[in-house]
Amino acid sequence: MEHIRVAKVENVVLLHHGTTQQGTLHLTAHHLIFKRTEQAENKAPTLPPSEIWIAYPIIATAYRYPPSASAPAHLRLRNRDFSFVQFRFETDRECRDVFDSIKALTVIKGGIEKLYAFYYQPMANEKRWNGWKLYNPIRELERMGVGTDRCKGWRITNINKDYFFSPTYPAILAVPATISDTTLTHAKSYRSRARIPALTYIHPLNNCSITRCAQPLTGVRGNRSIQDEKLVAAIFASSQPPGSSQTPGYLRNTTPSPSGSFSDLQSLDGAGSAPTSDPDVPVGRIYGAQQRNLIVDARPTVNAYAMQVVGMGSEDMDNYKHCSSPPCTKTYLGIDNIHVMRDSLNKVIDTIKDSDITPLPPNRELLAKSGWLKHIGLLLDGTSAIVRQIAVEHAHVLVHCSDGWDRTSQLSSLAQICLDPYFRTIDGFINLVEKDWVSFGHRFRDRAGYLGHDKWFIEKAGYGQPLPDETLPGDEDEFSSRVNTGPLGTSAGGGAAAAFGEAFGQAKNFFNNVSSGSNGRSISPAPEVDDDSFNTDRRTKLARATETPVLTKPKEVSPMFQQFLDGTFQLMAQYPTRFEYNERFLRRLLFHLYSCQYGTFLHNNDKERLDSRVKEHTRSVWDYFLARRKMWINDQYNPDADGEEHERELEGGRVIFPRTGLGAVKWWATCWGRENEEMNGPVNVVVAAADTTTPTTQPSSTRINAG
Repeated sequence: MEHIRVAKVENVVLLHHGTTQQGTLHLTAHHLIFKRTEQAENKAPTLPPSEIWIAYPIIATAYRYPPSASAPAHLRLRNRDFSFVQFRFETDRECRDVFDSIKALTVIKGGIEKLYAFYYQPMANEKRWNGWKLYNPIRELERMGVGTDRCKGWRITNINKDYFFSPTYPAILAVPATISDTTLTHAKSYRSRARIPALTYIHPLNNCSITRCAQPLTGVRGNRSIQDEKLVAAIFASSQPPGSSQTPGYLRNTTPSPSGSFSDLQSLDGAGSAPTSDPDVPVGRIYGAQQRNLIVDARPTVNAYAMQVVGMGSEDMDNYKHCSSPPCTKTYLGIDNIHVMRDSLNKVIDTIKDSDITPLPPNRELLAKSGWLKHIGLLLDGTSAIVRQIAVEHAHVLVHCSDGWDRTSQLSSLAQICLDPYFRTIDGFINLVEKDWVSFGHRFRDRAGYLGHDKWFIEKAGYGQPLPDETLPGDEDEFSSRVNTGPLGTSAGGGAAAAFGEAFGQAKNFFNNVSSGSNGRSISPAPEVDDDSFNTDRRTKLARATETPVLTKPKEVSPMFQQFLDGTFQLMAQYPTRFEYNERFLRRLLFHLYSCQYGTFLHNNDKERLDSRVKEHTRSVWDYFLARRKMWINDQYNPDADGEEHERELEGGRVIFPRTGLGAVKWWATCWGRENEEMNGPVNVVVAAADTTTPTTQPSSTRINAG
């Protein structure tokens, strides 16, 4: 409470959507509360709720304006839930005191333990739940068949039980049954941050898998790892009987296949639409005589190649062509990095930023120029490619981006929603988020910026001046973000500049994550670095890391989880009867991502959660949702459409395919605090009528093979 200069300010005017309300502003330790006066309520009974609560971490930026001839002293808040409000004060002193208090309460020095989650006391309806116990990795793996007769190609390993093997990975991992922990120990040095290929999903129809990892450390010298290649080969052979013709050469002691190639999304779309399976083959055996196994690199091609400059890169398919027969292929999805996504979000915010002072709709031309829908469309394109490979081609897919915790989580989780109706239920979606986002190490704390930053609080010289560009300055990775700020989220200097920027931004982290050793590969040494000074500097940094409080780095903030929720919304809009949860469920989850009321999303990985004992000191966000389950039920949900009797149907059955054609991706209007017509334009009656008669199945090119 020592940060609060003024706890209560009366006669404050709230401005929102061009309408004004008069009331009292209260500042507490964790919330800013506006309470409308009774007189105002009597005069305007149609106004919003009489109390408005704003959690401090929800505040994205705050601007303070001194009094002028055209307006009194006021604050403008842009919030992460896309509510934009203005508070007008009678005196400049009140405005300044409130601004300074909000800044001190939002910019937290010392760590996340000062956030609201560590003080929150749940209501009675939440106390009966324990959301921390909902997700059990062993139970989820067993649900998919790992450790059962249905799926003998995989095993559970405890190699990371103490998080020493890979600090950002889960403690429990599933790997091919033919791969030993010794092989894993050698293979980890070839993947960024030791994030080796690990299982996240097995499709029940054909035992084909989605595995995920980080980029390989190929470098400019073309480094390779026999252990990593063996691990990938074992993954692609996991659905095959031992010794089958599909099993790679060195796993069955025969000559490997002669060639491998790259592919793109267009070639994938046209491949293998003819049936390749026998409908009488039982579940648990491979369906087709050929498996077109696929490695998916989510990045733009030029970005992946540019990473070789700093010792990273992408798989050299000459080394991986023998991992399956016919040779596996690779595709680049062209999904941009966190800096481009942050820039795109800021452009959207810049378009809707004046919703506090005007009820007018946003400029739809500027919305289009933000590139947001383009990015969501690319995400769904990549999801479609993964779903097609598994459900249509009966093949395995290995997914990665750079470090494997942003774009990889997006693609993996969206693909599972499409492939498995379990993840289209409330319980399944909770387990999916816990597995592919929380447990697999999405950097929630870094991407959400819970601890705030001084540069997000701006004092203006006078009213009427144009607001500064929302792209926030930071202390790191400056170059990598600057080169990604051209129109439509592309680099003003071209794709090569953007790619080099990404490589430049990761260069300083690279040498801390690479160690040499006799593990079947060679590693390029650090250029122009003396070994002794390098090791000393590294020890110094590690020592300082234990002493320096956790702070928000603005250049690490990016809306990756929001994009996943947006992608889920697109699928729900396309298949409204196939989801148990509704749009409000997604929107509320996005709100609690930033509210810091619960401990689920406060850390970057499971190791941090264990070290901080967050499960002992905070409540799970799922307590909130389970205590109000009826609020999230989709009235149109038809569970019979995903019954087991539909599993083998030609027209997709229980699998849904994302639509990504012209007009298929739309603005999630309510997420942005707007009406649908404001964001997407007037509804075309003819098109709307056509949509209601269009079956929720795919054309013949996307049908699931019989079997």
